[in-house]
Amino acid sequence: NVIFSSEPEKWIRYYSVPLSGGRAEPITLTTGEGMAEQIALSSDGQHLFYSTNAGDIDRRHIWRVSTSGGTAVQLTSGDGIETYPAALASGNRVALLIASARQPQSVALLSTGGGKPQVIFPDFKGFPMDDHVVPENVVLTAEDGLKFHNQLFLPRGIKSGERRPAMIFVHGGPQRQMLLGYHYRHFYHMAYAINQYLANQGYVVLSVNYRSGIGYGKEFRNAQKRGQRGNSEYQDVLAAGKYLQGRPDVDPKRVGIWGLSYGGILTAQALARNSDVFAAGVDIAGVHLWGGSIDPKTVSYQSSSISQIEKWKSPVLLVHGDDDRNVAFSQTTGLVQLLRAHGVYHELIVFPDEVHDFLVHGKWLITFNALDDFFTRFLKNNGI
Repeated sequence: NVIFSSEPEKWIRYYSVPLSGGRAEPITLTTGEGMAEQIALSSDGQHLFYSTNAGDIDRRHIWRVSTSGGTAVQLTSGDGIETYPAALASGNRVALLIASARQPQSVALLSTGGGKPQVIFPDFKGFPMDDHVVPENVVLTAEDGLKFHNQLFLPRGIKSGERRPAMIFVHGGPQRQMLLGYHYRHFYHMAYAINQYLANQGYVVLSVNYRSGIGYGKEFRNAQKRGQRGNSEYQDVLAAGKYLQGRPDVDPKRVGIWGLSYGGILTAQALARNSDVFAAGVDIAGVHLWGGSIDPKTVSYQSSSISQIEKWKSPVLLVHGDDDRNVAFSQTTGLVQLLRAHGVYHELIVFPDEVHDFLVHGKWLITFNALDDFFTRFLKNNGI
């Protein structure tokens, strides 16, 4: 059989056709309301193992199906996030990555018949799992009626009537999806940990899965007027910010926002368009001018954060590597000139010879420590 992926309707699925031909239509292997991601073939080629969010939209689980077709069997379930199956030569077990709300990514073994994965690395001795909170899914509605998923991290010990500072996290991509636990991609694994840290420090944190991300079908991912064609995804970020402002446990004057890359884009959009909602932000390697036109009549310019520079009042921390191959460093230097000209308070960290997704781990430590310090000064301790 030849196995391939396609997306003729709502979900990305895997299909099979026999090498001998003779079929008018391919056999659908992966089914259900969800997309299929990472796959692996059994050593004899008879079975396909795959990770999917079918039936558990904000997590991932492992399924098995015959490569010649038939009913798929779910092998894992529960509150874990299982990805990257790798069928072992023995034919009896599958290696995979597993994580949860409190457990970072780990290597585990799973019987091909299903059951509970056995973690074999690492042992997590001394890791503060008990200090984690379990995020909950919150579905919000944007101004145009679109519904989108979010993960809410509530800090422990909120007293009745107490109002805490709050934080929005916006992922990059934009074709990404944050989950109800540690992510399977490098930066988002760290970002989830930082969101847990912020909750531990007393912030009410909301991680936003805005339109144009994956995990919710083709129409959601290909949302109309997104990016430089109209910035429609910002509606979701604004709705998330207003949701936090309206919570009885949030101080509406102390809502912050942070993100990398496309998350940096949306951080700048939030500060430029709605400093009345977002009191401070950390923008890591964001784009601030879509396209090459500065004609205010163009849609791309109107969709850019700098088109609203006159309204930008909130302080911002900018972080960028000057050898970024994804987002031109001039996107940050150009914004700095505008912030200076308009008297907007800003701080800047530049990493010489560093790329978009920092290669040196120490640079991430500098960035996250600076983020913590910045929000402590402008949100956590502001107004107390």
